[in-house]
Amino acid sequence: MAKQIGCCGIICSECPAFQATQADDDNKRIEVAKQWSEEFKTEIKPEYINCDGCMSESGRYFSYCIECEIRRCCKERHLVNCAYCNEYPCETLSEFFETAPDAKTTLDNIKDDFRTI
Repeated sequence: MAKQIGCCGIICSECPAFQATQADDDNKRIEVAKQWSEEFKTEIKPEYINCDGCMSESGRYFSYCIECEIRRCCKERHLVNCAYCNEYPCETLSEFFETAPDAKTTLDNIKDDFRTI
């Protein structure tokens, strides 16, 4: 499976919700829902675990991705991901990076790659 990077720099193809969806694995959905419910202290049902990645056009997104401000902005600007934005990194993204430093590394690497072209 090709690496799929979300707007914010999270690698969608490494996300358990994405993997469960692509494999159409209901047992994995149950496992992910239980783990995330405990981790995020909220109820996440297995049927919520359906996602083709935040930039897909399928309409299957994890519930948070539907309302994600970063995803909305990226789509409105018709960007591949936030590394391609002239305002990178914006305040919203910088706040997100505090909880997801690996996402920042991913986007920084993309930004560096196209600066050298």
